[in-house]
Amino acid sequence: MLIVILLFVVFGQTLIQVVRGHSRCNGTIDMNETSLNFLKTLLQTPSPSGYEAKIQKVVREWAGKFADEVRTDRHGNVHCVKKGSRSGQGETQKLMLAGHCDQIALMIQHIDENGFLYVQPIGGWDMQILLGQHLTVWAKDGPINGVLSRKAPHLLTTDERNKVPQFSDVWVDIGAKDKKEAEALVMNGDAITVRLGYSDLLNGLACSPGMDDKVGVWTVMEALRLVSEKNPNIDIHFVSTVQEEIGLRGATTSAQGILPQVGLAVDVTHATDTPGTDRKNLGEVKLGAGPVIHRGPNFNSKVIDRMMDVARDFSIPNQIRGIPKGSGTDANAMQMVGEGVAMGLIGIPNRYMHSPVEVVSLKDLEYSAVLLAEFCLSIKPEDSWIPE
Repeated sequence: MLIVILLFVVFGQTLIQVVRGHSRCNGTIDMNETSLNFLKTLLQTPSPSGYEAKIQKVVREWAGKFADEVRTDRHGNVHCVKKGSRSGQGETQKLMLAGHCDQIALMIQHIDENGFLYVQPIGGWDMQILLGQHLTVWAKDGPINGVLSRKAPHLLTTDERNKVPQFSDVWVDIGAKDKKEAEALVMNGDAITVRLGYSDLLNGLACSPGMDDKVGVWTVMEALRLVSEKNPNIDIHFVSTVQEEIGLRGATTSAQGILPQVGLAVDVTHATDTPGTDRKNLGEVKLGAGPVIHRGPNFNSKVIDRMMDVARDFSIPNQIRGIPKGSGTDANAMQMVGEGVAMGLIGIPNRYMHSPVEVVSLKDLEYSAVLLAEFCLSIKPEDSWIPE
């Protein structure tokens, strides 16, 4: 019995250490209540591409407690800087972490005589998923409820029933009685999102629109919280970027302003653990199995090796995925700034991307933040990122 007890104590402690990732960052990866509430606030705050001011205010309020400097550039990117121990002592490295805060949305293009709103997409939507969704118009004087509608199925012709409708075939109904009433409340150019909200699922999963890429912003800012308790060797720029969904725009301008030597982007990546997904082309990525470290021409081999070393040293579960071209994330834009940035990309596994029901694992978020923080703390000013 004594042997059994001793074995339980030894292996029980080892298991706890593995779950905690041996992290110098408070020794734990458990998401505390404050961090979870920050995540929920991000997910419940609108951030259509080009209309990110509301969510960036949330980011600034969070970062102000942990960063040495918080500022917003003309493009709308929020820069949160943690100074290194050798800051101001001559030439040193700069590390940039980026997660984009914008989400896909809709924009009002036309208001007809009956008060119905016709819209066009901001970012990439699947019309078949959008039909019948509850929406929010983010008007100047406050949010207005609406629904995306078309004729009832009973009234569709055979041709209409057998084709995917275009945006010109559907409308947003806010309940206005006519054009005059609608125009008193909304105007062309107003942004619209699906109804925002957060739901817990079984086994530590969570569902919300806008997981792409508000979970990336959360991960970057949670890493700031963890790093703020330590003493990094170099200056670290934690950036909430804008307008990724319409062309990686904020990452381009913010990286040009910083000119970092090394960078990490955090974005969602397709989970392939659902029915019908082609793992032969996308690889095997599971929710709850840890952050995805990407390999390919968009990424610096030394950055990848360092991330893998950190994950191993701190027992952080992780997955590996290859991308044989530009990644289509902020990492793609950041890599080509200045003389070139040594880039890495951490992916948060995400089911049902670009839909109102995106699903992630909270455990993946926690491990991703610890991986980011430990990567930051591992860098020394003399480190070289030149491939060999």
